[in-house]
Amino acid sequence: MTDTPDLEPTEADRPEWTKAHGPLRSFGRIKSRPIKARQAALFDTLMPRIAVPDPAKGPIDPQALAPEAEEVWLEIGFGGGEHLAAQAARHPQALMIGCEPFLNGVASALRHVEEGGLKNVRLHADDARAVMAALPDASLDRVMILFPDPWHKARHNKRRFLQDETAVEITRLLKPGGRVRFVTDWLDYADWALERLARTPGLTRIMTEGADWFAVPADHVVTRYEEKKLGDTTPIFLEFARDASR
Repeated sequence: MTDTPDLEPTEADRPEWTKAHGPLRSFGRIKSRPIKARQAALFDTLMPRIAVPDPAKGPIDPQALAPEAEEVWLEIGFGGGEHLAAQAARHPQALMIGCEPFLNGVASALRHVEEGGLKNVRLHADDARAVMAALPDASLDRVMILFPDPWHKARHNKRRFLQDETAVEITRLLKPGGRVRFVTDWLDYADWALERLARTPGLTRIMTEGADWFAVPADHVVTRYEEKKLGDTTPIFLEFARDASR
């Protein structure tokens, strides 16, 4: 992603917990290349049926979105939607909520949903934080944050999605025993994320065998972004669970 100033949200659009550093956007461009006609059409036909309700209009009840769902997962920044769609196909009992501000990615996800005939996916074509603020306590079984924008420059670190405030908010949203998975291919961001998740009350790290953070979880889905190997390290996987006692 690129560091562009367009479409900066206003303060009025932000929940209180996002305002610790003032105006903040944790993603770059909103749209790059033209969206193919077929995918663009899905914004008019499919998107209205599977869109997450506007969080600005009030709380969002996941059970109302899919009363039959046994679990609720949230993927923050789903890129092209390959991972989201694959997990939805593997876990038809789970409602998959995906948030992505990059419109080309949303268009790609819509295509995956249509081609897969997926009925358990709901999409939000904007910043995930507004949806998170609208969700009730202990409403999610899993939160997935895969390859977020690293914002390399030190002065831009405050734009990284994973901050102390976001870690606290994720903890609020997880059910007891619920898990958050953070994946990055930038070593500095892995260190940053580990530090913040580890010091968040209510979260406990799930150690892989040998404490190897390069170990790929059995249920991981490799995406096109991951295959490009744009980072400075092999993908690093951090997984934490919300304490059952909280």
